Amino acid sequence: MAQASNSTLVRAFDRAAIAEAAAAIAAGQPVAVPTETVYGLAADARNAEAVARIYAAKGRPDFNPLIVHVPDLAAAERLGVFGEVERALAARFWPGPLTLVVARTPDCPVASVATAGLDTIALRVPGHRAMQALLTASRAPLAAPSANASGKVSPTKAAHVLASLDGRIVLVIDDGPTTAGVESTIARVKDGAVEILRPGPVTAEMLCEASWLAVTGVKGSEIVAPGMLASHYAPGKPVRLGVTAFAEDEFAIGFGAVAGDYDLSAAGDLTEAAARLFDALHAGAASAKPKIAVAAIPVEGLGAAINDRLARAAV
Repeated sequence: MAQASNSTLVRAFDRAAIAEAAAAIAAGQPVAVPTETVYGLAADARNAEAVARIYAAKGRPDFNPLIVHVPDLAAAERLGVFGEVERALAARFWPGPLTLVVARTPDCPVASVATAGLDTIALRVPGHRAMQALLTASRAPLAAPSANASGKVSPTKAAHVLASLDGRIVLVIDDGPTTAGVESTIARVKDGAVEILRPGPVTAEMLCEASWLAVTGVKGSEIVAPGMLASHYAPGKPVRLGVTAFAEDEFAIGFGAVAGDYDLSAAGDLTEAAARLFDALHAGAASAKPKIAVAAIPVEGLGAAINDRLARAAV
């Protein structure tokens, strides 16, 4: 049964909910839907007006491009130009939490507003059943940034979506908490290497193994993919990082042996910590304490993505 929250409906994932969401997309309205990473705000990427409604709902800068989701590699190759390395990465990590930035095809139907006017496009084949079902039902490539107000903490639950977009979108598909917990890794092949534009669940080591190329970090300040703004994921309070002892006025986010008000992983498991990260920041934002502090997180593996998000939240 649908739950009304102001003008935003929340529907549990099922066939009827997906059909309703597909109808909304056909009418040019964005809807929130879970992926394996975070909840996304999806609209037909070919419809400039629908994409503009994503930007309007999020309050997102129009120079920040969006990820376009497609059901499979064949659909991706109708929108972007894939070389040998990109195909190898797609074969290894799709469906899944990897976004590839490639050149647009000459006849790419995606609206330029979705790619911020760039001649490249960010593409992903998601693994989540809800997003895959919506792609099938809508028969459209779906532009889908995280379903939250721009710069705020990304949503890993339907309730997180409502916290910043309630009344600003028509529908949320609720299929429980997401599993990866942080947004997809974004990478591109450039100058004979794989360049990570945004760290995520697919690590540098995984990309190197799958591509046979060197893996580098992003060079320069050019914004060519989502999530590259210096200030992002902001909980609305000062955030202190790498903490070993918490102050009384701080909402304490613990990790490993450093316990807090909300523990990312008492066992020090980075996968568990990533899945709980944004929920922890939402909890800190909602707490009565005026500040947030986070225990130190190792930087290896998935810790690189966690620390990236925390550093942007603390700006």
